[in-house]
Parts: sequence; C-alpha cells; structure tokens
Amino acid sequence: MQLPKIKSKALPALLTFVIAASAGLALSQTALVRGAQLVKVNLSGTVERKSGKVDIENAGLVNPGEVIDYTITSNNAGPIAAHQYKAVGPIPAQTVYVDGSAKAEGANVVYSIDGGKSFSPQPMIEQRQPDGTIKNVPAPVTLYTHVRFDWNNPLAANSHCSASYQVRIK
Repeated sequence: MQLPKIKSKALPALLTFVIAASAGLALSQTALVRGAQLVKVNLSGTVERKSGKVDIENAGLVNPGEVIDYTITSNNAGPIAAHQYKAVGPIPAQTVYVDGSAKAEGANVVYSIDGGKSFSPQPMIEQRQPDGTIKNVPAPVTLYTHVRFDWNNPLAANSHCSASYQVRIK
C-alpha cells in the first residue's frame, strides 16, 4: 500500500481535511485556518484479530478478511469556531468499506466513488438493463473510495469531534 498523505484545505468559511492513509500507520496533521485557527486532526486505527483489537502501528501485516477500524479525531485549539467542518477518510486500495460502519455524532455521512471528486449519501452508477436501457442504480460499496463526515454545527473553539468507519482487507 502507498505511504499516507494528509491534505488540508482551508477557506474563509469552510474547513475540510482530507486524510489519505494506508493500513499500518497513524497520522496527525495540524492546520491553520484564517491565519490563527489551529485544528489538529488525527487518524488512528485498530485491526480486529481473533485475539482482540490491535493498534494498527503494532499489527504488522494485515490479512485478507481482517477489519480495520479507523477513527478521525479533530481538535479545534483555536479561538474561533471552524464553520462547515468536514473530514474525509480514505478507503485504501485493497480494502472495501464495511457498509453501515461510518459514524459521527452530529454529522451527515456521504461517500465518493470517483476518488473524492464528488460525494453523495447514495452514490449511483449506470447499469444496462436486459432490454438495453440504462438505469441509475446504487453503487456497490466495493466502488467506494472515500467517506466524508459533514458536521451540521461549527466545530467550536477549544472543542473536538470524532468520526469512525471500517474497511475490510480484500
């Protein structure tokens, strides 16, 4: 798997973190928003094994069928709220999103099937029908590339939020 990358994008009224990772690493990123705002974002994970959950840093190689529980934690250490806060997590190559596993209190969850270019609560694909017509149908989770958490309320100053989701190793 590729080495992880964290990308952050800050606009005057919008803060979005895109976290790209591979199995085996935990990440941390701090960003400045509006020149003075500090939001620290951490991506951590555990691997579900027969013996119990193992921190991803200590898991070694991951095996087909194993599940990785990812947690994105964002801490706003700045003096003002981060409005329209969003966090985006990857669904790494050689993994598949575990349907229904994305959770974040106070956030809407949307998904991408195009590498994070667009998001939808239910991504759709075109499927040819037996009669030759094309019909839009829900995309299977095997096509998901990213999961995004859109918080309904600003991330208040000196507060934090978290989100989680799971992927299964192919």
